[in-house]
Amino acid sequence: MDWDKLRVFHAVAEAGSFTHAGEALNLSQSAVSRQISALEESLSVPLFHRHARGLILTEQGELLFRTAREVFAKLAMSESLISESKDRPKGPLKITTTVAFGSIWLTPRMHEFLDLYPEIQVSVVVDDSELDLSMREADVAIRMTPPRQPDLIQRHLVSVQEHVYASTEYLKKHGTPKTSDDLDEHRLIVYGDDSRPPVPGVNWLLDAGAKPGKERRPILSVNNSYGMLRAVMSGLGLASLPDFVTSDYNNLVRVLPELTGPPQEAYFVYPEELRSSKRISVFRDFLLRKVAESRLS
Repeated sequence: MDWDKLRVFHAVAEAGSFTHAGEALNLSQSAVSRQISALEESLSVPLFHRHARGLILTEQGELLFRTAREVFAKLAMSESLISESKDRPKGPLKITTTVAFGSIWLTPRMHEFLDLYPEIQVSVVVDDSELDLSMREADVAIRMTPPRQPDLIQRHLVSVQEHVYASTEYLKKHGTPKTSDDLDEHRLIVYGDDSRPPVPGVNWLLDAGAKPGKERRPILSVNNSYGMLRAVMSGLGLASLPDFVTSDYNNLVRVLPELTGPPQEAYFVYPEELRSSKRISVFRDFLLRKVAESRLS
């Protein structure tokens, strides 16, 4: 199979059109189309369904795309490892983590890491869904659940505690709950069900002390903890939040301090292929040091 044609095919499958693939490859649309037609002819199967709105992979095309994607991911990983300096870590480092952890805790600390390792080009992707590390959607992840993929290395970082928080303005207006039963009379902000939550049991507050047969209805649901934090700060209601999310805000009060949610176990995760990467090892060590300094647990 011709390598150049496979490269073009991969770009077209990623982009969904000859035009966008050509822009990425610096080729004309006609040149891209000819390469795909030649590849289809050599394989004696169509790889794309062509229609007015773009391209859709055929069943054979899907099979080839999965294989090509894996090959190119492995090549990109090998290129990163080969280009890494023997003396100082360098090169790209793509980190993914949850919206709350990435926005509130991680990004304010990245300046120190980049001062130490200025030759590492860091990008941070905050997303409560899990990116596929084996497909190089990111190099490393900080996750609130252990990885399910067997080919990933994991290092436990910290157990993060959750408590119930409200703003001082909300408590002045609505009063402070004295027991978990009192939550029936308060406005609750919860994690929305439009996306898979980053931790199990995230909406435990809806059940804590609830009377049998009486369902608590939240006043607002938000699909990440940072959005929940902002809603709590505005005085809208109460929410269960990780302690690291609230530590820098003076107008937030922990209510029902004896009430604790399920702990969030944070893990540092990366692919087996990057075990020897200096970029990964220095970032891991940096994280462990900053977690210890922050006393997140």
